[in-house]
Amino acid sequence: MTVVTVEVGDRPLRQINREIRALASTATEIVVTDPLSRHNLAVALTEDTPVRILGNVGYYCGGLNSGGVIHVEGDCGWGVGEAMARGKITIDGYAGMSVGASMRGGLIHIKGSAGPRCGVAQKGGDIVVEGNIGYLSGFMAHTGRIITLGDAGDATGDSLWEGAVWVAGDIKSLGVDSHPVEPPAEEVAEVEELLDGLGLADSTRDWKKVVSGQRLWYFESRDSSAWLMI
Repeated sequence: MTVVTVEVGDRPLRQINREIRALASTATEIVVTDPLSRHNLAVALTEDTPVRILGNVGYYCGGLNSGGVIHVEGDCGWGVGEAMARGKITIDGYAGMSVGASMRGGLIHIKGSAGPRCGVAQKGGDIVVEGNIGYLSGFMAHTGRIITLGDAGDATGDSLWEGAVWVAGDIKSLGVDSHPVEPPAEEVAEVEELLDGLGLADSTRDWKKVVSGQRLWYFESRDSSAWLMI
């Protein structure tokens, strides 16, 4: 087993990321030390080599990845996993706004709570949040699943397309053109299977699935009042 260490500190970020990508083709695990909440760490990975980051990270960690198994032993700033196509990101702590923004695939697992706009413009993949998600989560999500084991904030699912927000707790308010539905048993089983793989199995949860009302699919300017929050 080849475990290599990459120290961040105040080194140039481009150099750090090039080093991580080069090592990913030969190492069995990469341990990133002294991250100092730096932004854009471990981006554009294509190998499935585990990358363990010992501490907090800043904005856009794991962005643009098409592979990579990133484990952050701390908190993260906004945009974690932004535009990722494949791979897995685990955050042991809390996440800022826009988790998985425009992500196309893969899995993001937040063990704490996530800030506003979780899954904004999501285009695939799964986001699992063990805590709560903030306001406007799922805003304009095209597809994929946002799953929270806690509560959801204001304007949940605002302007959804074909994505879905699964909420085990309470929903403070729904966004424009979104509504909750009773999820089919087979879809609940799929969600629980995903959670079971993360060590979060619990068959007693009362799921609310928030989906699009499809009014905005055929939006016209004369219907502009549909955009107003009620």
